Amino acid sequence: MSKNNKITSKSVASKASEILRNPSSSNIAKELAGSALSQRAKGNQTGGEMEDKAARVLASDKYSQETKEMAASVLSQSNKER
Repeated sequence: MSKNNKITSKSVASKASEILRNPSSSNIAKELAGSALSQRAKGNQTGGEMEDKAARVLASDKYSQETKEMAASVLSQSNKER
């Protein structure tokens, strides 16, 4: 399987950190932020379950722009063959 070598940008990592520190952030926003941060510099890539969650967030109108940004970052780092 081909590996996606993209990493989370500094600006997205900063926003992800803010989401994780904010007690009023939703659980899904925190999950996505955690995934994005785990891909900052370690060469990790998004797993299948997180890909599904991120895709559902992007397809829904109920999530904030900030949560959708985390979802987009997570999806951009998924396995290209999946």
